[in-house]
Amino acid sequence: MSKPPFLALPSGVRAYRMATARGEFAVHDTGEAGRPGPAVLLLPGFTGSKEDFIGLLEPLARAGFRAVAVDGRGQYETGGPREAAAYAQPELARDVHAVAAVLGRGETGAVHLLGHSLGGLVARAAVLRDAAPFASLTLLSSGPAAVAAAQQERVRMLLGALGTMSMAAIWEVMRELDQSVGSAGEAPYSRREAAETSVALEGFLRRRWLANVPSQLAATGEQLLTEPDRVGELAALELPFHVVSGTADDAWPVPLLDAMAERLGARRSVIAGTGHSPNAERPAETARALAGFWLSPSPR
Repeated sequence: MSKPPFLALPSGVRAYRMATARGEFAVHDTGEAGRPGPAVLLLPGFTGSKEDFIGLLEPLARAGFRAVAVDGRGQYETGGPREAAAYAQPELARDVHAVAAVLGRGETGAVHLLGHSLGGLVARAAVLRDAAPFASLTLLSSGPAAVAAAQQERVRMLLGALGTMSMAAIWEVMRELDQSVGSAGEAPYSRREAAETSVALEGFLRRRWLANVPSQLAATGEQLLTEPDRVGELAALELPFHVVSGTADDAWPVPLLDAMAERLGARRSVIAGTGHSPNAERPAETARALAGFWLSPSPR
């Protein structure tokens, strides 16, 4: 489970519901009216939310980008229907296109797309559906196919619990597991994280978990277990790629991410001292790597 480095929105960041052709999505947006910069769309991972990118927003804005982090359909403050079919990967990819269509209007042009973990699989599906709206694709701690065997076991346990337990009861079990064994691949909290009271962070994590639509978790969890390798399809596109990860990752082994980057001809960035969530564990360093890629000359 990803943990935001802090909870207070940076100065100049707006939280609102963005209207699109496919409904409204809860977002954090660094954009200012009349001052659009190159747009960056940030997609969170499984059980995550837009808050996982909160540490990136200020440095990306300083670098000249309009950064928009979004809660996907059925995630946290966006909400969604109960039917599992609403969360099929093609549907989630269409949602990404709908948000990109809003961001790509006017001076912003094509949108830089980033997906973290599960969000990377959804971002990939969106690009494969139609790459035209996107200036680049960044896969952050997101691999070529299904997650590693150890994570598959955890996901299967969760999927089984969703069918027999309440969301509140599952939360209590997850917290007990985290306290007893910790979260593999996650780096220790930074000093700024430590300044956030544990009560406030714990309260947020619980609210976020309870707000997730169970059928969304079931559908996307299944995608983590069954995702095919589509790197060959992706490599055929004329699009700049960036593969970013920590030095350790419990969802997709780092050597697997290295090999995927080679297959894509992608830029490869490794954020020292981080695990599965460099965006939350060391946001300043992650933002520098992202901005360096997006500001570099590209085929687009």
